[in-house]
Amino acid sequence: MNIRLLNDSDAQVYREVRLRALKNDPDAFGSTYEQEETKPLEHIIERIHLTKDQFTLGCFDDSNTLVGIVNFSRENRLKTAHKGNIYGMYVEPQFRGRGVGKALISALIERAANECEGLEQIHLTVVSANKSAKRLYVSLGFEVYGIEPRALKFDEQYYDEDLMILRL
Repeated sequence: MNIRLLNDSDAQVYREVRLRALKNDPDAFGSTYEQEETKPLEHIIERIHLTKDQFTLGCFDDSNTLVGIVNFSRENRLKTAHKGNIYGMYVEPQFRGRGVGKALISALIERAANECEGLEQIHLTVVSANKSAKRLYVSLGFEVYGIEPRALKFDEQYYDEDLMILRL
């Protein structure tokens, strides 16, 4: 298992994993497969483009196949620059329960804490019914600080989201 920063040359493989994520777990993301599949590759390059305050990590298996992804973005306004956000977390189903998610989030926390001067908090949202993801985040020190009722609506069904925070 190898975790590294993704770069522009990873855009196509990232896009493939992202589309599988939206197809496999549509209730876990704010975007839909239909919205994302029509976006040009340039949009993906922009999404994963590395800056001081934004990065995407990928986990590759022993055959160098991308099996997990996660994104981080720091708030860019003066009064909120002490906060960052995790989004787009996904691990391929056949690799779940093997420590991939924990390794990705741990690497993200370490990089964000070390590279983003003045960062004090990392936030994320997770569908309230996603017990395994919530267990993972709690095991890494995240705490629930609120619930957004009916945060997502997909196929006429509503999903609450837990708002979680890690104080650095």
